[in-house]
Amino acid sequence: MMRCPPFDYRAPDSIEEVVAILDGEGPRARVIAGGTDLVPNMKRRHQNPAVLVALRKVRELRAFRNGHGVELGAALTLSDIADDDRLDPYRALRCAASSVATPHIRNAGTLGGNLCLDTRCNYYNQNFEWRKSIDFCMKEQGEVCWVAPGSPRCWAVSSTDTAPALIALDARVQLVSKADTREIPLAALYKDDGIDYLHRKPNELLARVVLGDAAGWSSTYWKCRRRGAIDFPVLSVAVAVKRDGSGTVTDARIVFGAVASHPVVSDAARLLVGDKLTADAIDACAIKASKLAKPLDNTDYTIGWRKKVARAYVKGALEELADQTRS
Repeated sequence: MMRCPPFDYRAPDSIEEVVAILDGEGPRARVIAGGTDLVPNMKRRHQNPAVLVALRKVRELRAFRNGHGVELGAALTLSDIADDDRLDPYRALRCAASSVATPHIRNAGTLGGNLCLDTRCNYYNQNFEWRKSIDFCMKEQGEVCWVAPGSPRCWAVSSTDTAPALIALDARVQLVSKADTREIPLAALYKDDGIDYLHRKPNELLARVVLGDAAGWSSTYWKCRRRGAIDFPVLSVAVAVKRDGSGTVTDARIVFGAVASHPVVSDAARLLVGDKLTADAIDACAIKASKLAKPLDNTDYTIGWRKKVARAYVKGALEELADQTRS
């Protein structure tokens, strides 16, 4: 049985205490909420923090504030998100949360944990002995990316489900440190880098997700994976569309997940603005959007098939929203 390496455990009961510990410990510390990603990674020696800072006692991080938009605490579980009817106007988020893994994992895993999910790769997400036998990749201070051996960078892929959905919904996140609190667009949290993939400092806590008023918007999230549960996405698409009373699109967003080291926003959504969700408009948008999907050998399925799925999933998601209007 794989076991975690030794670590110190802290269980503060306020955000102020959490960020004080992070400020004092720096990169030696990591926060843990559900632990559904961190604990397996520690067992495989992907991460080896000296200090774990538990969030389970911090009640403020499980708050749900509903007013002009909503504010979601980062320690809300994925089941909390998936099962809450108050989030119906943000359907893409509920779809994404409900698609993660299994009910048991969603009961433990948190919104903040899924947003900060470590990037993944066929050559990295293996046990320690396997990785050692092929020589460690650059994500573990090796010298080569086994996905693209001639590349100077790591191509590990972003596999978070909730991030594409929330970016399509124009979400913002609050990052809290001992010194201050800053709020940024969620899209700005991510870097296109398989190793250093977050614009979050070691002493910062992702505390809240903020969503604006969803009036006039409809959204959905489609996820491609080999099995209907457990698996991470090999490709995902989040779509959000705003329409006026006549059904004409006034704004739209399309975001891909699992096609790069960060969620990828497609400017093909602009093709929809000023038109209704007709078959021709949907086809043109899907063709252009799919050009952003440039798969590598870093996850499941063949590269060519994953490329084709990008077009089909954008089309399917947009047709779903068009059908909602017609019905």
